[in-house]
Amino acid sequence: MQFIDGYLDVQRNYYKSLDTQYVKLEYAFLCKVFIVISNSIKKQFSMRYLSLLLMALSLLSCKKEDTSKTLKKGTYRMVLEVQDTQELPFIFEVTSDSTLTIFNADERIEVNEIRYVNDSIYIKTPVFQSYFAGVFEGNNIKGEYINKTRNRIVPFFATYDTDVRFYPRTDSAFDISGVWEVVFSKDTKGEYIAKGVFEQDGQYATGTFRTTTGDYRYLEGVMDGSTLKLSTYDGAHAFLFKADVSKDEMSGQFYSGNHWKEPFAAKRNPDYTLPKIDELTYLNEGYEALEFSFPDEKGNMVSLSDERFKDKVVLVQIMGTWCPNCLDSSKFYTQFHDENKDKGFEVVALTVEFKKTPEAAFENINRLRARVGMTYPILLAQYGSGSKSKLQEKLPALNHVLSYPTSIFIDKTGKVRKIHTGFNGPATGKKYTEFKTEFEGFIAELLAE
Repeated sequence: MQFIDGYLDVQRNYYKSLDTQYVKLEYAFLCKVFIVISNSIKKQFSMRYLSLLLMALSLLSCKKEDTSKTLKKGTYRMVLEVQDTQELPFIFEVTSDSTLTIFNADERIEVNEIRYVNDSIYIKTPVFQSYFAGVFEGNNIKGEYINKTRNRIVPFFATYDTDVRFYPRTDSAFDISGVWEVVFSKDTKGEYIAKGVFEQDGQYATGTFRTTTGDYRYLEGVMDGSTLKLSTYDGAHAFLFKADVSKDEMSGQFYSGNHWKEPFAAKRNPDYTLPKIDELTYLNEGYEALEFSFPDEKGNMVSLSDERFKDKVVLVQIMGTWCPNCLDSSKFYTQFHDENKDKGFEVVALTVEFKKTPEAAFENINRLRARVGMTYPILLAQYGSGSKSKLQEKLPALNHVLSYPTSIFIDKTGKVRKIHTGFNGPATGKKYTEFKTEFEGFIAELLAE
């Protein structure tokens, strides 16, 4: 009977390791069948029950090895089901059974972590702790999008051989190209301002909303009559914006996955600008320097007083591996650091993770490091919570931590010279180019001192 118990343990561990709801349900059913048979054998071992046992083992083995169902080459239209029965679509293209590309306007996200189990599929997005778990229905796929970091689940359906993001019913009634002054959640405690920057060609529309701390990624969609529809999926966030548009105004709803929605209103304003983000976070009175001591992946405590940073210009990056704007900043800072580390320039990242243990947090950190190629230290400043107020308690020199990411510029003497809140990434176009030029110029000034 040890053989029976041992085999069941092996199958139990295998199926549990697959981590999709569909396979777990299948495992639970087969496990119950197996237990009934094995218990019967323990009571009365006979050829009849032995035959049943062998049939069960054969069923399990066949299930385990049958991976014939895979993605077909071509395009798929993925639709996430959000609130108010709205659909949040995006397009991906399968280039092989183990690779695909997600499209958002000019953005391309390469995915190469795809696993198959029987008629189930598991697609993990790069860097972030999110995945799609589904089952094939012919060439289509039905399942759930799961964000492990935030404990969120969104139903989805992916249709094969379709490359249309939105299906407009009528010609565009207005052209939204230009700059818009935007307010989200107006007249509430959560009110905040933004700047909408859009381009339109026929019915096709692209752009983004810039806030004081970042942007809402690469948005792509259509003007359907007088209705604007924009969406994006970047591996961590799924956004849908839907608005009624007139010549110079628009109002609508912003959906984030199926857990959040809020209203927004906008008006054309070609001269609109946001407050300077270098003035939002600053040092408290009595402070000129930043002090901290946090562990790296080897358990070494790292601080700015270490020899590595002595007499150098240092950029301190406050970030999280789960944050898309942080990923944008990490890519830029990594490239700049690699090109300038021999000139007396260093970067050190302080990361805030939702994972409940340091070990799990460093798994995410190491995954990010490998994906981006980050060569500078990444320190674990906080785990188990993304609370900005808790982080600020560990960095008392700062008046607050307003945004992830936040970038702190320190000169060769250890004095804080500038604090940049948020990050406007490539989706902001001209603003991103301006930021890079300003960043490179300011670092050059600090290096020359």
